[in-house]
Amino acid sequence: MSDRISKLTENLAQTIVGKDNAIRLVLVALISGGHALLEDVPGVGKTLLAKSLARSVNGKFQRIQCTPDLLPTDITGTNIWNPSSREFEFLPGPAFANVLLADEINRATPRTQSALLEVMEEHQVTVDGQARKVPQPFFVIATQNPIEYQGTFPLPEAQMDRFTLSLTLGYPSESEEMLMLQRQHNNISVDSLEPCISLEEVLNLQKQAQQVRVAPELQQYILNLVRASRTDEEIVLGVSPRGSVALQKATQAYALLNQRDYAIPDDVKFLAPHVLAHRLIPAGGKQGRTIVERLLRTIPVE
Repeated sequence: MSDRISKLTENLAQTIVGKDNAIRLVLVALISGGHALLEDVPGVGKTLLAKSLARSVNGKFQRIQCTPDLLPTDITGTNIWNPSSREFEFLPGPAFANVLLADEINRATPRTQSALLEVMEEHQVTVDGQARKVPQPFFVIATQNPIEYQGTFPLPEAQMDRFTLSLTLGYPSESEEMLMLQRQHNNISVDSLEPCISLEEVLNLQKQAQQVRVAPELQQYILNLVRASRTDEEIVLGVSPRGSVALQKATQAYALLNQRDYAIPDDVKFLAPHVLAHRLIPAGGKQGRTIVERLLRTIPVE
């Protein structure tokens, strides 16, 4: 499967220029069975990354443009009356996809945001009392603009906790942006990507990631990081136990991406800012990622 992982990474790099770390982080979220939150300004390739991933794994892609008037049924689907059969039929919503992009998720109302809670955690939606499973694998990439706050509804802690990791793409360098222009001029787009891995192989990767060994000493290191966040004076609310589990799963997936069947401390150190920072409520306007990086410097690997 290491060959498949390499091909998947190379496939995404055809459309996403110069963002190797971002690609690897998104793959970590996918292989760990979680979801990813992209916090960045418009126009840096967030939607392109989601489309490219769906195309590469030959999965069904759906996009939700979140707005204040978006309803929960616009995500989950609804029952409609069929006059010919004289009964209600279920019309699936965008949630019934392999890769679901929730664009500008913080522009949806809390009621609509909550519609994503069940499907992200349970991989099912409940409409009129009936639970329906979504296709597998199921992967949510949500985006939000960290600059514009007018007309937005900040995600509650319970919603943020559902994302395995958060990341930013950032602006490309001058040479990378020139390469983007050249590729666009040569008509290299997401539509030109060929699937390089099947959905069944993605599920197999997820199972293999669960078998990656995490030594008890490394598990203790993860616990020390998480528990330190709950007593740190610069943090109002620390990382939940779900964060501990998410960090371990992400560490296993990252080790698999690096063609290892065991995790090492460097895996945890690389992933911790992305997995833990968005789960914190910092005090005094401090940055969660800065706090996590400080914890990484002060807490030793035993």
